[in-house]
Amino acid sequence: MIPRLGTRGQGWVVLQMTLLLVIAVVGVIGRGGWEGRAQVAVALVGALALLGGLVLAAMALTGLGPALTAVPEPLKGQTLRTDGVYAVVRHPIYGGLMLMALGFSLQTTPWALAPTAALAVVLDLKRRVEEDFLTVTYRGYPAYRRTVPKALIPYLW
Repeated sequence: MIPRLGTRGQGWVVLQMTLLLVIAVVGVIGRGGWEGRAQVAVALVGALALLGGLVLAAMALTGLGPALTAVPEPLKGQTLRTDGVYAVVRHPIYGGLMLMALGFSLQTTPWALAPTAALAVVLDLKRRVEEDFLTVTYRGYPAYRRTVPKALIPYLW
């Protein structure tokens, strides 16, 4: 069992924010490192990942509306979102953050890929903790989980 790291999962938010800060700092101070012919291809893939992550996260944020919370425990009195982007992927904000971090890393420095990989692990663990909360909070969550098998990135993961 994965620890909650707080009554509402607050510790996962701290880990997530810390890693996002580390990625930003490493990307700013570690500029460079992608060289030669690969530099253009890596920058293009990075731009596409960054843009895709922004779009995915924006769709997810607008889809959640007042149910948005940073902690894994859902807010009281809200309903389970299963439409829009949530009909394709269960945790699109986390997937969007992962894609944005990857895109930023590819655009800046390979050194930022290590904390980006750590962020992916943390967000996947946070997702699992959140799914435990969602299963307890929403009776229909197990069926939704079976209907929407991808957890983080549409059609991939």
